[in-house]
Amino acid sequence: MEFVEVLNDNQKEARYYYENNWLQLRIQAKSKNYIKEYNLLETDYSEDGPFHFILITTFADQSQFEAREKNFGELIEAKGALKLLNDTQPKDFRKTVFVKNEAKQLIH
Repeated sequence: MEFVEVLNDNQKEARYYYENNWLQLRIQAKSKNYIKEYNLLETDYSEDGPFHFILITTFADQSQFEAREKNFGELIEAKGALKLLNDTQPKDFRKTVFVKNEAKQLIH
């Protein structure tokens, strides 16, 4: 899970980036059985939750998780250039607040 803060009021740029890059890669990854599931969540920023987006990628097992860099590298190379709104670069509209790599699903 990745928790992302939008910088400089670039909400439209961030949403466009995640819908047209992050999400598209997850759709492809799931179709190739590289991941089990994915979620792109948008939330209101607050002092207790200083982020706007939660990105979740779920792996079926340890082997999928361990192959993630190779598998996503392949998909990114095939995809080509990033799709950006207003040519705003990711470093200008997003900041990862924190990442949590391990969580156990309790309910199926």
